[in-house]
Amino acid sequence: MPDSLPVTISQQMTLLSAIRSTDDLKKLTIAELQTLADECRKEVIKIVSLNGGHFASSLGVVELTVALHHVYSTPHDKIIWDVGHQAYVHKILTERRERMQTNRQFGGLAGFPKRSESAHDAFGVGHASTSISAAAGIAVASDLAGGDEKVIAVIGDGSMTGGMAFEAMNHLGDLKSDVLVILNDNQMAISSNTGALRHHLVNISLNKTYNRARKLVWKSLSLLNNGLGDKAKKAVRKIEDGVKAALTPGAFFEALGLRYFGPIDGHNMEQLVKALKEMQTLPNPKLLHVITTKGKGFKPAEENQSKWHAHNGGFDTTTGKLLKTADTSLPPKYQEVFGEALVELALKDSTITAITAAMPSGTSLDLFQNAIPNRFYDVGIAEAHAVTFAAGLATQGFKPVFAVYSTFLQRAYDQLIHDVALQNLHVVFAIDRAGLVGEDGPTHHGAFDLSWLHAVPGLVIMAPADEQELRDMLYTALYEVKGPVAIRYPRGNGTGITLHKKFTSLPIGKAVMAREGSGLALLCMGTMTGKALEVATILEKEEINATVVNMRFLKPLDTEVIEELASRSTHFVVLEENSAIGGLGSAVIDHINSKGLNRPVLKIALPDAFVTHGNMNALYKEIGFDTPTMTEKIRQFYKEGQK
Repeated sequence: MPDSLPVTISQQMTLLSAIRSTDDLKKLTIAELQTLADECRKEVIKIVSLNGGHFASSLGVVELTVALHHVYSTPHDKIIWDVGHQAYVHKILTERRERMQTNRQFGGLAGFPKRSESAHDAFGVGHASTSISAAAGIAVASDLAGGDEKVIAVIGDGSMTGGMAFEAMNHLGDLKSDVLVILNDNQMAISSNTGALRHHLVNISLNKTYNRARKLVWKSLSLLNNGLGDKAKKAVRKIEDGVKAALTPGAFFEALGLRYFGPIDGHNMEQLVKALKEMQTLPNPKLLHVITTKGKGFKPAEENQSKWHAHNGGFDTTTGKLLKTADTSLPPKYQEVFGEALVELALKDSTITAITAAMPSGTSLDLFQNAIPNRFYDVGIAEAHAVTFAAGLATQGFKPVFAVYSTFLQRAYDQLIHDVALQNLHVVFAIDRAGLVGEDGPTHHGAFDLSWLHAVPGLVIMAPADEQELRDMLYTALYEVKGPVAIRYPRGNGTGITLHKKFTSLPIGKAVMAREGSGLALLCMGTMTGKALEVATILEKEEINATVVNMRFLKPLDTEVIEELASRSTHFVVLEENSAIGGLGSAVIDHINSKGLNRPVLKIALPDAFVTHGNMNALYKEIGFDTPTMTEKIRQFYKEGQK
């Protein structure tokens, strides 16, 4: 890849074009900083309008990002973004502006901060609620090494609802290290934020009494930094603490050991710069509460923040109108099929409940939320709590369904084992985004769920080959399984199969033949069945007649079909969009070896590596998951065995 790309997006950017490093921001006046912020906002809008990406979150922190880089000096000082999709302007200002056109594209910039991409990215992040923990670790390392770095954690987009953030603050207050936590309060995750803390922060930001008294707090802060004696400082601090305890959420944060300041307007450059400079002089942990608007400066995004959280691109930069008409001929997405099926079943069964961790629209549980709001629960970005909450519901005879991305369920593995599986509770895990997910990259690829779920005793694990199987598996999970059960399905559109309104129970642990053959057996998990059928059709032209089996279940495994195939097949191939370690391929090999069947097995699975980001076709080709490469691997494997 060339060192820089031709600049087409920013040719008319004046002040921004003159910025060569973050040092240049130090020379700008407040008015110039605001001008720079306006140009950065236009840049983000143009970039996403062309190539897609996360959108509204970065628009909301434009002024904050500019102010941070004006006051602090990265990479010496460390800014940690949480969640990382709000860091587009940070990337633009840290010597990556010309390459932002490659954002989230194969071989281009990552959509999140990435340490290997830039020294200015202090910590990699794609999941939420990690920044304060990382900041504490970095600050302690600086303390131990005698460094003078300033460490800033910018936490927003609902990340403060995650329990890990509270654990970190509790520890940070005890450490006394110099960390600034900036609470970017936009009252949103992907959809509207949830939880008691959100209501508390909203009430405070609207409290007229506090907003009048806040001036006293900031005045006391200035006095503390203007050379007062120790006794005078203590007196001023008591006044400040009294105001905070009476009128602000600072009582909560300060009880954890973090001095609280704010809230301030996150789009007022003068206020931001002044506050950050004050924070720079204060030792020990502190929290600055900043109020921002997600989607700020782009009217369509301000009016529909959830819809514009991320966008695929191809829209007018003023009106937001799509430049191309959406293709209505595409089959429904798997998540939509799941969401609609769950509503159908729940309308007839009052024991079904739906749980999400701040992802109602991302999992299509917004359909359930709209239809049956009294049985819908958004717990915030708190997957571990969601699982144990579901376990509690299950003990009382309810049927909780937790819809969650594969990569996010990793955060609740202990709860899945200890609170659900160990008690054999009937909780349904609807695992969305299983397999590769494209442009979001390795932080979001669902590459490991079959492997780590496989190890859990008593857990039924299934994966549908198409949309109808997804409907039937959901029905089966709710009514034919007594303990924990997981259904994993991919991101994106289905196969287009005609759906039946009637649900059908599937026999637990039983595979189905998708294609009869002999000699070569292709065993598949989920939507890889379609890939296997494509391969079998090509091989048939070479007189290789492959059997294709839709295994449906990883656990319990259909060992009978494996043994039956071994009686008439010389070679096995296992296809799964999961890590090659611990999934279906490992289960098949284990059983073949345990029975002494002596059949060679080729595993076609995700590599033992973190797969990069990019469009799905590019990723499949990169790892050998495209049909021609798969076919050639299988052909060579089978023909070499015939020699």
